[in-house]
Amino acid sequence: MELRHGPAAEASPDAGLETLRRDLGRALASVCPPSLADRREDLLQVAMMRVVELRKRDPGHAELSPAYLYRVAYTALVDELRRVGARKEVALDEVEQAPVQPVAPGDPERSAGAAQIARAVRDCLQGLVQDRRLAVTLHLQGHTIPEAAELLGWESKRTENLIYRGLSALRACLTTKGITP
Repeated sequence: MELRHGPAAEASPDAGLETLRRDLGRALASVCPPSLADRREDLLQVAMMRVVELRKRDPGHAELSPAYLYRVAYTALVDELRRVGARKEVALDEVEQAPVQPVAPGDPERSAGAAQIARAVRDCLQGLVQDRRLAVTLHLQGHTIPEAAELLGWESKRTENLIYRGLSALRACLTTKGITP
């Protein structure tokens, strides 16, 4: 597969890919907010894959104009924002250090109870071995076992065992603090 970009495209396919990568990088830099700067390289890879797939499906596709590359970069960014928004991703240390938010602003008793439970869960999580704490935290954030395993770079079975053992230890710790399900 040969990618050509612009009238002065280089002779080798690798040079064409490098030119495409550079041009997509510029387009992405123009649309990517600073909050996603750490994901810019991943977004660039997604955009590159989209263009390469298009070229595979339709080798006769017209030259890749700057407007088209901008649109590819923009849609890759929008997809990432949707994915992050749907998952509501937060760093583990942010979760552990976050202040406890009241549940019902009109009900101080319920808010105090929720704050007490949140503190107890946080304390109990801190008492877990790091691998269990990581697995359980991802589970509590709504990740499935396969997702957690992929994020942590572990096998699914190991992740599953760590989650179940960690949840068991978390329940036992909460019970000692007088909090039961």
